Parts: sequence; C-alpha cells; structure tokens
Amino acid sequence: MRAIGWLFLLVLTNSAIGADRVPAHEFRLDNGLKLIVKEDHRAPVVVSQVWYKVGSSYEHDGVTGLSHVLEHMMFKGTKKYTAGEFSRIIAENGGSENAFTGRDYTAYYQQLEKSRLEVSFRMESDRMRNLLLKDDEVVKETNVVKEERRLRTDDQPKALTYEQFTSVAYLSSPYRIPVIGWMDDLDHLQIDDLRNWYQQWYAPNNAVLVVVGDVDPDAVLKLARKYFGPLKPSRITPVKPRAEIEQKGERRITVKVPAELPYLMVGYKVPTLTTAAADWEPYALDVLAAILDGGSSARFAKNLVRGSEVAADAGAGYSLDDRLQSLFLIDGTPAHGHTIAELERGVYQQLDDLKTTLVSADELDRIKVQVVANEIYEQDSIFFQAMQIGTMETVGLDWRLLDQQVERIRAVTSEQVRDVARRYLVDTQRTVAILDPLPLNSMKPPAPPASLSSGGHRH
Repeated sequence: MRAIGWLFLLVLTNSAIGADRVPAHEFRLDNGLKLIVKEDHRAPVVVSQVWYKVGSSYEHDGVTGLSHVLEHMMFKGTKKYTAGEFSRIIAENGGSENAFTGRDYTAYYQQLEKSRLEVSFRMESDRMRNLLLKDDEVVKETNVVKEERRLRTDDQPKALTYEQFTSVAYLSSPYRIPVIGWMDDLDHLQIDDLRNWYQQWYAPNNAVLVVVGDVDPDAVLKLARKYFGPLKPSRITPVKPRAEIEQKGERRITVKVPAELPYLMVGYKVPTLTTAAADWEPYALDVLAAILDGGSSARFAKNLVRGSEVAADAGAGYSLDDRLQSLFLIDGTPAHGHTIAELERGVYQQLDDLKTTLVSADELDRIKVQVVANEIYEQDSIFFQAMQIGTMETVGLDWRLLDQQVERIRAVTSEQVRDVARRYLVDTQRTVAILDPLPLNSMKPPAPPASLSSGGHRH
C-alpha cells in the first residue's frame, strides 16, 4: 500500500508540475507602490495583502518591538475611520482581516468576496499615510504587547529558550532581536519613536500590494491607482547591512527556568536565497531538512524516536527565504529515561551519516516527492499564494523565482546534500541551547498587567 501511495503521489506531482501556472501580473504605480496580481478563479473570493519592507531586523537596541507595536496601532484609527472601525467594516462585508510582523516585514491582509475588494483598498490606503497615534492608545496597546510577551515568551519555557538561543547565535546580525521586542525597550517606548517609525517606513514606495483571487488584473490596477495612486512617497534610506561577524567556534548556553521537560536546540549558520554564493545551496539545505524531519519515515523519526528511542520528538527546519544569513535549526526532547547528552549525540550521529554516506536515490526521490507535493498542495490556498509572493518581494527577491522552486528542488543531487552538510553543519558554526528545567513549583506568580485594551488587535 505504501508503494502504491507513493506512486500515486509521484504521478500527481508530475502532473501538477506540467500544468499551466496561474498567470500573475506586476505593475508599478508612479509613487513607487508595487502591485502584484495573481489570478485564481476557482472561487469568487480575493485576498489583499499590503506588505511593508520593515520588521524587527530593521530595529536596533533601545527601540526593539517598534514594528510590532505599530502593527497594533494600525487598527486604532485615522481621521476618517475611528478605532475599531476598520475591523467592523470588513466584518460587515463578510470578510476577515488581521496582520503580522516578522523579522523582515510587516503585513496587513483582508480576505473578502471578490466584489468587496474596493472596501479593502479604500481603508488600507487611508491608514498607509493617515494613521492617528494618540498617547492613550499607544499606552494601552504597548501594555497589550507587553502582556503578549509575558504569555507567549516569558511564561513559555521553549519560547524563552529560543529567544535566549537566538541572542547568543547572532552577535551583530539584527536577527538576534526578538520580533516582540525586549521588555525593557517596551517599558521605555515613546510615542515619537512610533511616529518616526511610521513616517519613515509606511509609504507606497516601501510597500508591496499583493492581490490573489477571482479578479481581473486591469480592474485591480484601476482600483489601486484610484486609492493608492494619490499617496505621497517618502525618501527611504536603506538600512546598513549589519552582517553577522564570522563565528569562530561553538557557542553554548544553558537556560534554567521552571519547566516539565528538558529541551535541546541546535543551530548552524547557513546561507539563504539572498546570501548564498551558489544558488543551488538553499534548495539542497531545504531537502536536507526534509531528510531529517520529513514525516514518519524521515531519519529523526526513524532513528532517534523509534530506533534508538533517545528522543520523544526531534525536528529540523530551515527558511531559505530569509533576508539575511539564517540558521539551520534542530530541536528535540529526550525520551523518558534518556538525557539531553544522549539526544545531542544522536543528532550529531545523524548529521555525520549525511556527511559521510550519500543519500540513496530511493530516499532522495521520496523526499523530493514530499517536498514538491507540499508546495503544490499549498497552492490550494490563495492566502498562501499571496504570502509566498509578499515574502519574496520584501526580502529583496523576485517573486518569479517561485516558478522555479519545484524544478530547483527536483534538481538537487545526493552529492549536493552531502556537500552542504559538510560545509555548514560543522561545530565551528554551531550554537547549542539546553533547557535545564527547574521545578514547576519554583515559578513565581506573574505580575499583573498595568492595563489591557478590551478591543485590542487580534493575533
């Protein structure tokens, strides 16, 4: 049955690859706004996303968390629309909306019935340049973000370990900055910091408008010119490179917080599509991650969870579309009766095997089919299609590279997988974080939040 399922998946994947790709269209308004429209006529819906080329990696010490707090403030009104009115109008039109902040971007989106796209454009263009920043709202939303930090990071052992790990793995790269910001910086955030950040980065010539769905590209362009076209551009000064300094040896940190279980994180410095000297390396690293953690038949599950049984769970991950040099990440929890040291040795043994023995053609083909199939299945979502385009554009890549992704993955060889393992998964480029749990009864009760807005932005 397993062989039949794999054969079916291979046929499906090859068929999908051979099909005509959904057309996409790129436009540039006179004020610098880039518009990308991708047609998908399977359902009468549309997703509209506005991406700003700014995120936590644009910040610096003293003002961390600015991008995320500003994301919250974007729902607090303009002269034309009062606080909360944006969300109410979208809901009244049968749509959904939200926003998210990352290291390289901040994005706002609405998903609507196709005839309601103008509603989205009307309000999104207004808050691009006309946001009101009021002292009382800034105080309330900053407190919301601080409480979010307490709940999602400070009180979550794995999340706190990851934050500590990242701040050690990177020394000079702005990727060491947590997206939500350091608590001390949030405590001292000033309204002028937000105003300056908004005026500096929220402009049509620093934005990408992505529309995917049952739309006519020319009609979308006409709407974009009507609502976004009159907006004034800003003078955008590119951020300094702030490249990570070369790592000269392993870095190791132990995090002691109340937790139920120990936890291991390992990261290796690796290139991305924007930083790689050889353009095939990111795709080989992507396949390598899938070999280790691509389902129940992948090596971590087969050899560490079921084989030696040293791991209760183990995973690997890599983002080839980060703007800056990134990390190949491995994490796991030891099985009952086993230690972190045993799990760590087991992980390194799996990596050593990849460095010394070529992946078999059968295993490589199976992994490629899974990776490619996941890529194809994700195209069922118009939201994900827009996400892919927006991500590529905001990190400085051409969205058309997405059309090559499947073929680039299929072209990866066993030798290339071995080469990137040998070149990058080495101890001099390694950072290790170990969560050494303290007893749960040692946890201090959390401090009560200063105040919370009842109508805060949803995440």
